[in-house]
Amino acid sequence: MEIRRKSEVVEKDPFLDKFTVTGRAFEKDEDDHFECSKLFTKKFWKELVFDPADFPYYYWSMLAASIIMYNIVFIILRITFHDQVESPHTIPIWFAFDYISDFFYLCDMFVKSRIGFLESGLLVKDVGRLTNVYLKSWMFKADILSVLPTDFFYFLQRNTAFRLNRIIKIWRMMEFFRLAQTHTNFPNLFGVARLILYIIIIIHWNACFYFSISRYLGFGSDGWVYPDPTTEDYGNFFKQYVTSFYWSCLTLTTIGDTAYPETVMSYCFCIVDSLVGVLIFATIFGNVGALINGMDAARTEYQAKVDSVKRYMELRGVFGELQVRVIKWFDYTWNNKQSFDDKEVLFYLPEKLRAEISVHVHLGTLRRVAIFQDSEPGLLVELVLKLRLQVFSPGDYICRKGDIGKDMYIVKRGKLQVVSDDGKVIFVTLSDGSVFGEISVLNISGNKTGNRRTASVRSVGYSDLFCLSKRDLWDALEEYPEAKKNLMHKGQQLLRKDNLLDEDAARKEERRLQNLDKRIELIHDAVDDLQCNVKRLAKQIQNQQNPGLLQAKSKSRVMLKPQDQPKEESKDPPKAASPKEDSKDPPKAASPKEESKDPPKAPAPKEESKKEPEEKPET
Repeated sequence: MEIRRKSEVVEKDPFLDKFTVTGRAFEKDEDDHFECSKLFTKKFWKELVFDPADFPYYYWSMLAASIIMYNIVFIILRITFHDQVESPHTIPIWFAFDYISDFFYLCDMFVKSRIGFLESGLLVKDVGRLTNVYLKSWMFKADILSVLPTDFFYFLQRNTAFRLNRIIKIWRMMEFFRLAQTHTNFPNLFGVARLILYIIIIIHWNACFYFSISRYLGFGSDGWVYPDPTTEDYGNFFKQYVTSFYWSCLTLTTIGDTAYPETVMSYCFCIVDSLVGVLIFATIFGNVGALINGMDAARTEYQAKVDSVKRYMELRGVFGELQVRVIKWFDYTWNNKQSFDDKEVLFYLPEKLRAEISVHVHLGTLRRVAIFQDSEPGLLVELVLKLRLQVFSPGDYICRKGDIGKDMYIVKRGKLQVVSDDGKVIFVTLSDGSVFGEISVLNISGNKTGNRRTASVRSVGYSDLFCLSKRDLWDALEEYPEAKKNLMHKGQQLLRKDNLLDEDAARKEERRLQNLDKRIELIHDAVDDLQCNVKRLAKQIQNQQNPGLLQAKSKSRVMLKPQDQPKEESKDPPKAASPKEDSKDPPKAASPKEESKDPPKAPAPKEESKKEPEEKPET
């Protein structure tokens, strides 16, 4: 859910709008936007549903956690130091804070009954169903216990302990901490702050327990309990609380000397404190150590790489200026946040989302690249995912004239110079967004220089370049023939401008490719016809190998033999009795032409000889 004013206009970036592949980078569904005027309508509150992943729910959880923190801290404080913090002047103030917190507890129950959840990838917005799910959950039972009006007994007996049930909602504060761990940009720092907060709360509660036990045993009754507050130095509330907090801190952390207990109750309390301090603080400090190491994990990994390169140069005898250049290169990559591998960091994201993040991160550079301005969105996704960032030091040559071109480069940041062979003459200076090296990787027909570099390019200072290999470029262009044609045309225009294009060779190569395409099409047609013939022959062989079909064929052949068909001969007596017909056409019974017309009849005699003893009784 997003609430905004009616006059608010969301500006769109045309470049990002064109190449946004996920379809939700700039705007959500119109149903998710509400104008402020609708907040005062009944329909809005009846249909209100919160997405647990959106910021409105996150900020509400922050407010709810603050209210719960108020109850956790001040309820135990008012129970312990009731004679100091509760007076006829302060009770109305406490009542106001108490009932405001109760009101927010009820509001939070309403919010929890409108929390949507995903089903089949879509957010469920059925209010009745969401409410029913909340009413059947354990969270509803815990919330009911936390808002029971037990503080009405406060009017019978003035004791804030009747509000202890408000602490049951502490689970809601834990939920906010989990949300904050995900939303914050500094998760390690937030984790340390959360652990410190836990420590302070535990020490605070233990300090209140210590003061309450001292009250029960009697102030000043021995050296372990709190001194008598009637004395002038220990009667102040701040003095009482700070002293108790200090004792609690020393006891739980097991550092520092405190007075030895003298009664059974004080001994038991100290034993429990020691066990709790060992278990809880061992866990907490262990987590703190892990979080602090995690905060500097990237720096530690980077330093390990630097040390390994230093050891290698020392073993191989690399010293002097070259070693200084290597160390400066490492410093530059770390200071400019170029030491991270984008592919490794974004490895777990889907391909489309990785591409969109890359477009957003490198927007300033890609916006100035002409080939990306006219590219199809799909081609942009392919190319962006294949870009590799390379950092060059001052004076480094990116390429030299005559080298075989295997990569094209896009300048992200820095200054480059196109120089002569000896490096003394500067032809042009390249800045952010410039592209070079594309001619040698396009394999343009008729290029007089072949695939070799036509100029030398040198880095003036530190330069960050995007590198796209020849293989990756052609793999991407394979599925986009129109984009490939446009790039080839632009490359030919550049070569014509520099008089580096052989027109005759280009036309011959174009005709050769056209003829080759036609030949490939004919080969494809011939292969298709051959596949059809093979399938037909395979089907015939399969039918012949089927025993059921063979047995049916053999029986039909036996029934068609002249000796097994006397009834058919008797049906035609004129042909059998006419000697002229017999003399005129004696070989009709075994005509070779008929046998050639029906080749499967050749193995019939063997089957007849085997089956004659069974068929004779039937005749």
